[in-house]
Amino acid sequence: MIYLFDWGNTLMVDFPHAQGKMCDWEHVEAVPQARETLAILSQNHPIYIATSASDSNMEEVQRAFVRVDLDQYLNGYFCFANLGIAKNQPEFYLAIAKQLGVNVSGITMVGDLPHKDIYPAMKAGVNTIWFNPTGADAPAEAIPNQIRCLSELIP
Repeated sequence: MIYLFDWGNTLMVDFPHAQGKMCDWEHVEAVPQARETLAILSQNHPIYIATSASDSNMEEVQRAFVRVDLDQYLNGYFCFANLGIAKNQPEFYLAIAKQLGVNVSGITMVGDLPHKDIYPAMKAGVNTIWFNPTGADAPAEAIPNQIRCLSELIP
């Protein structure tokens, strides 16, 4: 299984008051259990970032992950800048599968925003896990696979 993780508020805290690109923020922080979870998952699974960030290119996204020491667990980064497709479109996930040379059924997307991370991936045929730390209700169609803590991904 290949894992795709969202960036903001899934692996790194997206501080609402922060301005500019995350790689340049004065303070950056990993989401609780991100390091431990990625360290274990990356032993047996390729892990990529799939982000809707439109103001950062791939190198800037990577720089942010370097600052919280998570980059060592990541195999690559997918964003609008290198795919040319918005993340809220199923085609975003189809393009990733094509680049990786795998069927969409071999990919699992983990993210915190149903309309950006989960529903488009579901429409593309990608396995999905909603990172839902607050236990909110799904805003539209049901999302069967949900976790409240990233460590729930560890087998």
